[in-house]
Amino acid sequence: MVADGGEADADLAVAAARRAFDDGRWSRRSARERQEVLLRLAQLILDNAAELAVLETLDAGKLIADTSAFDIPGSAAILKWYAEIIDKIPGEIPPTGEGDLALVTREPLGVVGAIVPWNYPLETAIWKLAPALVTGNSVVLKPAEDSPLTALRLAELAIQAGLPDGVLNVVPGPGPVVGRALGRHPDVDAITFTGSTAVGRLFMTYAGESTLKPVWLECGGKSANVVFADAADLDRVADGVIAGIFTNQGQVCSANSRLLVQRAVQDALLERVLDRVRGIRPGDPLDPATAMGPLVSVKQAERVRGFIETGRGEGTLLAGGSEVAGSPTAAYVPPTVFGDVAPDAVIAQEEIFGPVLAVTPFDTEEEAIRIANGSRYGLAASLWSDSLARVHRVAPRLRAGTVSVNRVDAIDVAVPFGGFGQSGFGRDLSAHALDQYTGLKTTWIDYR
Repeated sequence: MVADGGEADADLAVAAARRAFDDGRWSRRSARERQEVLLRLAQLILDNAAELAVLETLDAGKLIADTSAFDIPGSAAILKWYAEIIDKIPGEIPPTGEGDLALVTREPLGVVGAIVPWNYPLETAIWKLAPALVTGNSVVLKPAEDSPLTALRLAELAIQAGLPDGVLNVVPGPGPVVGRALGRHPDVDAITFTGSTAVGRLFMTYAGESTLKPVWLECGGKSANVVFADAADLDRVADGVIAGIFTNQGQVCSANSRLLVQRAVQDALLERVLDRVRGIRPGDPLDPATAMGPLVSVKQAERVRGFIETGRGEGTLLAGGSEVAGSPTAAYVPPTVFGDVAPDAVIAQEEIFGPVLAVTPFDTEEEAIRIANGSRYGLAASLWSDSLARVHRVAPRLRAGTVSVNRVDAIDVAVPFGGFGQSGFGRDLSAHALDQYTGLKTTWIDYR
């Protein structure tokens, strides 16, 4: 059982975070002292990786093979990376007139409200916590209702690492209650959110209704996977198509859920893709051999099945469908592929957040760019071509925060992640994320 937090719990957490920030127990510690604590926490994540991986799988249905090999070690690595740059964040001394000295420094904002989703519960939390804590803020973290366990365990490990009381506060509970309370709270100085575009809009409203606090959003996506006929290694492309849409059961904001393929190679590529789909057997996520587990909940699976039923009238069902035969729970949805999908079809425009691929053929480069950009989202895109000239022509014209060339969903802690349009604004990861948790302060000295 997990406590169902309410507005009063959010108020208590914010008050604790405010006290911790104002008395300087963390915000005024030296960079090296903060570094030591966060490096200890990163090591504790690794020391407890097996437990955290199981918690993540039990909570969200994620494959134990993925949580063990990627999600938990990756979370520790991201925290370690930020801890190691903590004493390398420079200030500035702009040129001024004689007798004047202007010092520009970064100051923590204060109390940060972090609201994270259920598809990568611990890792996305670390994306927010690491740069916020590194720069001296206090944080109130609201995990998703479906996946609070690793966030709660992380808070215990943070205490063990020596993070002072009140610096990290975890409040599980419903988004419309706890999330809204954080968004509207006058003592929360900034909000960072990963989740749906609809909820992102709410946080913009909450900020306007309260203190005009900055809000950083990483929202939905409907990423295009664009394959040109001059991509010679179609087997490699097919592997990328499978990884781009069926990783984590398609529950990835940057999932390549639209496959745009040049007509000349469409049949050859689809033959390879469908052959691989037939080899994916949904099963027990705690079994390391399982290739696909359940979705996070029956509710989410029903939502995805609704889109599949819509898709039956919009394209040709080439693989999958609504049910997995013999599955122990209704949370399973098979890997599903629709062919001949029009660019304006519902399944080509709406973020399904499940294992559903919409395939659309194109003929020309201009047509591919137009279809790829014909979405209100702009989070990610992939581009497959062996022509260096084509890559340099097309990649800059794809409206996406990340364009992966001859691969899918490229990501690294040192590289910013985020999008354009209704995918949100601001960037997670990299040193650029520090901008979201600090304010620039000028100290002007007249020394004449």
